[in-house]
Amino acid sequence: MRAARLIKLVLLLQSRASMTGAELARRLEVSERTVARDVLALSEAGVPVYADRGRTGGYRLVGGYRTRLTGLGRTEAEALFLSGVPTALRAMGLADAASAARLKVSAALLPELGDAPATAAQRFHLDAPGWWQPADPPPLLPATADAVWDDRPLTVRYRRRDGAEVERDLEPYGLVLKAGVWYLIAYVAEPRPGHRVYRVDRFTAATAGAGHFDRDDAFDLPAFWEEQAALFARSLLRETVVLRLSPEGARRLPYVTDRRAGRDAVSAAGPPDAAGWVTVRLPVESLDVAQEQLSALGPEAEVLEPAELRGRFAEAARRSAGLYGVG
Repeated sequence: MRAARLIKLVLLLQSRASMTGAELARRLEVSERTVARDVLALSEAGVPVYADRGRTGGYRLVGGYRTRLTGLGRTEAEALFLSGVPTALRAMGLADAASAARLKVSAALLPELGDAPATAAQRFHLDAPGWWQPADPPPLLPATADAVWDDRPLTVRYRRRDGAEVERDLEPYGLVLKAGVWYLIAYVAEPRPGHRVYRVDRFTAATAGAGHFDRDDAFDLPAFWEEQAALFARSLLRETVVLRLSPEGARRLPYVTDRRAGRDAVSAAGPPDAAGWVTVRLPVESLDVAQEQLSALGPEAEVLEPAELRGRFAEAARRSAGLYGVG
């Protein structure tokens, strides 16, 4: 355990000019005191780790020290070769670069790990696009990806949902591939400053500028995307229904509706009644979607409001009873 942490510490210092004890502690998930002990152990083993004193101090490697990848185990090596997404790399025009990188890593592995790339590739394949969606990448994706990698400003023409086209000057921060759709996350100064999400397949033109923009190093692409995805999912829930749920219905609700909305609804429910049922308010996309989803709960759920949806379930129950000769 400690040996793996020491290797990770050295690799972290190789990737940065300097890191504070707090930064290392956070990345290694240990205390700063443990970091100090690990640094001392590395120094005693001959690794040239230098500690800068003072408020702005930290740890750094001196003398251009580099470690080789001979510390990789089989599981780590196989996981490394799972990290690439072939279709996405091809779409961005990076297939050749990725192939060269894999060759270089393969050459650095221990001889007994030489089959790691093949064993990983034969056991896992990621097919990113969703079903019944065209697999062709957006025509302007390679040009957009180049601007992202080089931190170059990008002027685009963007087709909005209403069909109108607008021109935007963007600072492209990152690309996200979600269910076969490519999105660009970019900073825009007008009409409202901030980071925005753009579908790349709606770009009708994209021209990179000659200079470079100053990237905000504090911007966290995965965190931003997670927040935006959650906001988008919540924005779809425009209706609210009131339900009575049995204990089994309450347990199953998050699995038949929007998972977060279902969990939140059950968590916010009041105390159960004498029969053990709880009443919840559940946000839903529409009454049609709610009827389809809640039908999966069968007799474990009773719709109280709105009256229209309750009437639909009552009619469905009457028809089902007629089919089975009940009532």
